Amino acid sequence: MKVEIGHGSGGKLTRELIENLFLKYFSFPELTSLQDASYLEINSRKIAMTTDSYVVRPYFFPGGDIGKLSISGTINDLTVSGAVPEFISVGFILEEGLAFSDLEKIVKSMADTAKKAGIKIAAGDTKVVEKGKCDGLYVNTTGIGKVVKPLSPKFARPGDLIIVTGFIGDHGIAISLAREEFEVETGVLSDCAPLNSLLVPLLDIEGLRWMRDPTRGGLATVLIEFSEISGLGVKLYEEKIPVREEVRFVCDMLGYDPLYLANEGKAVIIADKKDAEVILEKLRSHAFGKNAEIIGEVTDEINDVRLITLIGGERRLELLEEDPLPRIC
Repeated sequence: MKVEIGHGSGGKLTRELIENLFLKYFSFPELTSLQDASYLEINSRKIAMTTDSYVVRPYFFPGGDIGKLSISGTINDLTVSGAVPEFISVGFILEEGLAFSDLEKIVKSMADTAKKAGIKIAAGDTKVVEKGKCDGLYVNTTGIGKVVKPLSPKFARPGDLIIVTGFIGDHGIAISLAREEFEVETGVLSDCAPLNSLLVPLLDIEGLRWMRDPTRGGLATVLIEFSEISGLGVKLYEEKIPVREEVRFVCDMLGYDPLYLANEGKAVIIADKKDAEVILEKLRSHAFGKNAEIIGEVTDEINDVRLITLIGGERRLELLEEDPLPRIC
């Protein structure tokens, strides 16, 4: 058996790699929740810690670049874990021959994104490999932040409502078209953005149960994972899920499902029904959440994620073997 490109897709192959290999040796309690960040306690101070690597191809794309993506993604992983992001480390693997002008644009993008989000880049590292050994550059980031409100799928209850903060699938389509594999022009931009200013104000709401940013594998995959961890079901209403017409057009043409496409500036939120409208109002008052919608509810059906289609039928959502678009982040 050898590593396949699908092992990095966020689907079944990724899960098998994590469960059958990594957790076999890295069986620490802080890791076993398999959420976006681990909760740690240091000198009575509760912090969240996350790490991620970015290999997106191409590293410049409509709406962003690998630098903006890496800082935003790390901020978002901390924030959806109920933490206020504070510090980030950055590591670069650079390919011999990379243009300094491209590298400077990416580093500046990282600095600008961190500054706007109020986060400090506190440590870094650089390595260079021979020409042809990586696609220009790869980036690794690690972030830490102060835990304000621990969140978990296990806090959810039947009757809770499911909210998405805006249009889904934008990032996946923007990357796909940027690869110039298809002669289609739509103007779709990646939604890549740091969400701490949008989501941190929600952390003082009592009925907030859980949040997640639906990156690899998209909305469907994170809700399937939620269902498996919580032991509860999910019912989604297709008519309520916001998808741009341009994204839907490309998906129909290429055979993609927007529910499984990556997003880099959206969050899925599960909250008590009594607080859902308050959360929706707060989200819609922010530029990053103006298209937020309540898209479904948590049920008492065990490990069951169902989509109520536009024509009133039901479709069970399953975990894909691998993502249709590798190297998306």
